Amino acid sequence: MTAPRSALVSLEDTPWYHCVCRCVRHAFLCGEDQFSGANFDHRRGWIVERIQQLASLFAIDIAAYAVMSNHYHIVVRIDRERALGWSTEEVLRRWTVLFTGPLLVTRYLSVSRAEMSQAEINEVEALAEVYRARLHDLSWFMRTLNEHIARRANAEDGVKGRFWEGRFKSQALLDEQALLAAMAYVDLNPVRAGLAETPETSDYTSIQERVGGLPEEVTSEAGLQGTTTVKNPDATLDGERLRPEAETQVLSPAPLMPFDATAQTPWAVPFALDDYLELVDWTGRALRADKRGYIKEQEPKILARLDIDGERFIGFAERLLKEFGTAVGGPASLVNLCARRQAKYLRGIRAARTMFAAKQAA
Repeated sequence: MTAPRSALVSLEDTPWYHCVCRCVRHAFLCGEDQFSGANFDHRRGWIVERIQQLASLFAIDIAAYAVMSNHYHIVVRIDRERALGWSTEEVLRRWTVLFTGPLLVTRYLSVSRAEMSQAEINEVEALAEVYRARLHDLSWFMRTLNEHIARRANAEDGVKGRFWEGRFKSQALLDEQALLAAMAYVDLNPVRAGLAETPETSDYTSIQERVGGLPEEVTSEAGLQGTTTVKNPDATLDGERLRPEAETQVLSPAPLMPFDATAQTPWAVPFALDDYLELVDWTGRALRADKRGYIKEQEPKILARLDIDGERFIGFAERLLKEFGTAVGGPASLVNLCARRQAKYLRGIRAARTMFAAKQAA
């Protein structure tokens, strides 16, 4: 039985999550269609662009992403405290960038606020609390992202119907070891799939953006392509009327999360960027058949700090999603999560004992 999202995404457990979403029937709807010969790589740019635009509105930051031909991955941090600190007006302005909102909200944000009764203002403030919760809700972030891409792609193809396979999958990242493993797993997707030789040549990934910037296709000019063909400006999402694509396409993108080696900044990745780049490069080279075995003595020091066996890390870098279930973490982290969820078992305990164990204990 599928677990409800509320049981899988708990900020009391962790603010960090790895998410993956696949195109319907695993079709190459964002790459080269082998049957028709059509190429849709530009849609990968749409996804990167929209992820960054939504991150500028939601209290959700992006640590890593990789957009493939038939699916995409993101690693995010949900910042509930930031959302709770926004004023009512700030919440409403952020929400109405994406959704039209009721007339009362429009009046509240205009000069007509002075003419509103206290009862009307109270109703708007109640609505703002609903929107505040949604603006740090992972499900709303993902649904808004996927709805936008589906509408643009269907308009481009002149069709209707599902674009995404179903609801996205998520994994709670319970500790630093899990976060490091998930980010490396995501950034190395194209290398692992044989689509790129090195991380920096892996198009539409966060590692490429951090090292050398986005591909040329991911620009504001390219992002506007296709928006005028969307003819359903009154589309809704759970009763909320979406704004026309042309209006939301001009949103400014948010940068990727910074790194902080001191781990003292809540809204930063708790590693040194140089250490992370070294790890991704080392792992990426090890994933190539002609390189594995030649770099054992050059294990990045970040692995030693986190008590991770390098050789096993390389092995799990290819199958993280399959080995773990709804949560990733060290043995103690998974055992504690079992207790909090009142569950007898979580998939991944055995993998955690193998992967996140110091060499001397292995």
